Amino acid sequence: MSVVHQLSAGWLLDHLSFINKINYQLHQHHEPCCSKNEFTTSVHFESLQMDSVSSSGACAAFIASDPTTKPENDDGGNYEMFTQKFVFRPELFDVTKPYITPAVHKKCQQSNEKEDLMNGVKKEISISIIGKKRKRCVVFNQGELDAMEYHTKIRELILDGSLQLIQEGLKSGFLYPLFEKQDKCSKPITLSLDTCNLPELCEMAKHLPSLNEMEHQTLQLVEEDTSVTEQDLFLRVVENNSSFTKVITLMGQKYLLPPKSSFLLSDISCMQPLLNYRKTFDVIVIDPPWQNKSVKRSNRYSYLSPLQIKQIPIPKLAAPNCLLVTWVTNRQKHLRFIKEELYPSWSVEVVAEWHWVKITNSGEFVFPLDSPHKKPYEGLILGRVQEKTALPLRNADVNVLPIPDHKLIVSVPCTLHSHKPPLAEVLKDYIKPDGEYLELFARNLQPGWTSWGNEVLKFQHVDYFIALESGS
Repeated sequence: MSVVHQLSAGWLLDHLSFINKINYQLHQHHEPCCSKNEFTTSVHFESLQMDSVSSSGACAAFIASDPTTKPENDDGGNYEMFTQKFVFRPELFDVTKPYITPAVHKKCQQSNEKEDLMNGVKKEISISIIGKKRKRCVVFNQGELDAMEYHTKIRELILDGSLQLIQEGLKSGFLYPLFEKQDKCSKPITLSLDTCNLPELCEMAKHLPSLNEMEHQTLQLVEEDTSVTEQDLFLRVVENNSSFTKVITLMGQKYLLPPKSSFLLSDISCMQPLLNYRKTFDVIVIDPPWQNKSVKRSNRYSYLSPLQIKQIPIPKLAAPNCLLVTWVTNRQKHLRFIKEELYPSWSVEVVAEWHWVKITNSGEFVFPLDSPHKKPYEGLILGRVQEKTALPLRNADVNVLPIPDHKLIVSVPCTLHSHKPPLAEVLKDYIKPDGEYLELFARNLQPGWTSWGNEVLKFQHVDYFIALESGS
């Protein structure tokens, strides 16, 4: 269970536990005659044949596993069956200290006074060029004023609710004081993942003639399928309906596909395969790449304009009474856009506003609560699709609870950028069981969910996982 504690204020989540409870387990056949450091054409996973790879990294661990069964091969010989388990790297959730401590925050404010004075002089000079020279003072723009007003409204809710959940976490030992359980030998993790740029692959795939001629049919990864190519994985929904993890390779990079998961790797201009999937969804979670100044300045991340976000075909993807959950930054412009423009354009009624509060392993906010720049929380806007005509609901006899307002989701954040906590378990009381669930702009996969985005496999890269010995 990813829910460590549940109180009236909300939930304390264990994101790492949620990932590792997924059955990241590979089954592999191997001929005993093979040398320890080689794969032959007879070595394959349940889903895809692995091309020739070196014995480095996680692949080397496959050979080290103990055989469990010995089915016969085509020549009448025996294969040895190996099982390999993977877990997500725990150091990626090792947040022992706040990103900015309150003391440092206060010191920075004091040390910046001289800079403020200098900036004031520069601003006065620029103002005097246009018109009257004004005395330097702290002047906030309308967006900053709106943000401060919003923070004032929710501050006590965030503080009181978080403290209740944090105290429960400290009592149970899930959270711990800073001086406990510290690994003095821990080092920052460095992963060489720059060799595979998923958004660029999506862009390249759109220009492949063979893909343009395809009907974008769903690709189901079946047992011991050795015919799947990289080209087959673009611009079509890929399903892993088995009970085990499968491995796919894109441009030499390996990704783990959890059981009972499906995905579409494409950008917003190629969503038609998702519409052709002939499914509507009871829950849709959206994490849009919101436009902001820092994103515009750095070319590291792409973003969408409000108009582009409005064009996402939610009405065609949503089942009757679909629950829509949209992640939003603390910028009030975006919050108003969702409530006043985006949801009404999709015939969605706002029913609740929740917050994700980010803490350290010892229960401190990752940023000072009253920091004027970075806040330790983000918002989620929940809404229900309103049908113009009454339609029968799937599993209409199943009662679901009304969604409460002002709930908190408190968790230690992953150190990977924009790896949001899972919502499946906190939403389970408010959605129909065995429904269809969709995540848009996803960067990882989940069992039971369909995921879409141009980085949908990002956090499934094998380097984010550790290969365990068989039986561990």
